[in-house]
Amino acid sequence: MIKPTPNPPDNPDTSPYESLDTKRLHEAAERALDHHLAPPKQTPPKRKGQLFSVYPNVNTEALLANASEDLLSISAIAADLADDVDGSRRSIALAISRLADGVHLLVERALDHLDDPEIPGSLVKA
Repeated sequence: MIKPTPNPPDNPDTSPYESLDTKRLHEAAERALDHHLAPPKQTPPKRKGQLFSVYPNVNTEALLANASEDLLSISAIAADLADDVDGSRRSIALAISRLADGVHLLVERALDHLDDPEIPGSLVKA
């Protein structure tokens, strides 16, 4: 019967390397372990009591556009909640929805004015 794999070597002390340098092997093992298991060397910047932060280089238009979308979502959630409750809770949910709608209009107006040099406070220099 023919075996699909060859027999192991007769001498178990044979190695593909001429000599085993245990110090070098230990250093290589330490580097490998440090690479995979050590915590990252760069520590994240400490936050000053903030849970969230905004990337500092985001342009104003992108910030306002995201705020506009978020306000629409808040308004929709509050209006949907108002359909499911009665009494003073319904009034509160409707008030939140209307406040979000009003602030959404303000943000949309700010977006409209970003590129208009005729409007005071515009980002475009006249």
